[in-house]
Amino acid sequence: MDESPQELTSLVGREVYSNNGVYVGEVEDLRLDLEAEAVTGLALHNVNRDVFKDVVGRSQGVLIPYRWVRSVGDIVIITDTIERLRTEEDEEPEVAV
Repeated sequence: MDESPQELTSLVGREVYSNNGVYVGEVEDLRLDLEAEAVTGLALHNVNRDVFKDVVGRSQGVLIPYRWVRSVGDIVIITDTIERLRTEEDEEPEVAV
């Protein structure tokens, strides 16, 4: 396995999927903390409107925290947090009888 460092720009253009295989979007840009010399977020475009239906509105993209990233390879895999947010919104509240 190649452990050599890669340029940050190599993330741009990669597709992003949840760890359950749901397409989330495509990396358009990175959010950096220059003092800590760390990536803090991924700016996505071409986002899955079904996942972000109430979040995106008319905007073209979203910014997700880099802490959600689980794996980077040919694609970026993030935690299923996004799917859980969608599921919680879609569930109807329980009614006490």
